[in-house]
Amino acid sequence: MERIRTGVEGLDEILSGGFPKESITLVSGPPGSGKSIFCYQFISQGVNEGKRCLLVTLDRKVDKIISQAEELGFPFRASVDSGMLKILYVDTNKRSAYDTILREILNGGYERIVIDSITPLIEMPVHLKDTVSSDGIDFIDPAEFNNLDTDITLKRFHLKYIIDAIESAGGTALITSEAPFDSSGVSRDTISEFLADGVIFLNYDPAMDRRKLTVIKMRNTPHTLKTQSIGIGEGGLKLLR
Repeated sequence: MERIRTGVEGLDEILSGGFPKESITLVSGPPGSGKSIFCYQFISQGVNEGKRCLLVTLDRKVDKIISQAEELGFPFRASVDSGMLKILYVDTNKRSAYDTILREILNGGYERIVIDSITPLIEMPVHLKDTVSSDGIDFIDPAEFNNLDTDITLKRFHLKYIIDAIESAGGTALITSEAPFDSSGVSRDTISEFLADGVIFLNYDPAMDRRKLTVIKMRNTPHTLKTQSIGIGEGGLKLLR
C-alpha cells in the first residue's frame, strides 16, 4: 500500500511509513493538545513534496493561521503565494457553507486536505426540503434534537456528506475534532471515530508535565496501541524516544 508521510518526526515509523494513501484520519484531543499543529506539519510535508494542499478552517481566520504556522517554522504565506497551498475560511453561519467546502474539495485537485475543525460543521443547522409542501425549505437545527435519536442521524449526515466528498476527490485527508475532558467518546460528536479510516488521539498529563499521542486505529496498518510521549517546539510535534 502506498503511504503518505505524516510530517511528524517519529510517527511514520510506527505507521509502516505513514498514512495509507487516500485515507481519512481523525485527529482528536482536548484544547491545547496540538491538533492544529499536527495539521500544519501534514500540510508542510505535502508542500515540500510538491503536492497541492487545502486547509479548510471553520474557527480561525486565514491570517491568524498563517501567523501561527510561521511562528513554528512553516512558511505558509510563501506556500499560499506559490499556489501550493490554499487556506479557505468558511463561515458555518451561512447556508452556502457546505457548497463552498464541497466545491473546493471536488474541483481543486488537492492531494492533501485538512478540515480543522469538523466540530462547527457537525453542529451547524441543516436545510431540508419540506416533504409535505413544495413551497420552501425547513430550517432544522440539530440543537433541537439533543435528547432524541434524530440528533445522531443529523450528525452522521453532516460527517458522511463531507467524507463522501473527500473520498470522491481522491486526496489524503485529516479532520480534527474537539474532545471534551468528560466525553465518553474519542471525539466531541462520538461518531467521527467510527467513520474515519484512522484515529490519532492527542492528550496531555499536567501532573507529569507530559504530552501524549496514541494511534487508536489506522486502516490496513499494523501499529502499537502504546501511548507515545511527544514534544512541541520549533517544527511542531515530534515523538520523544
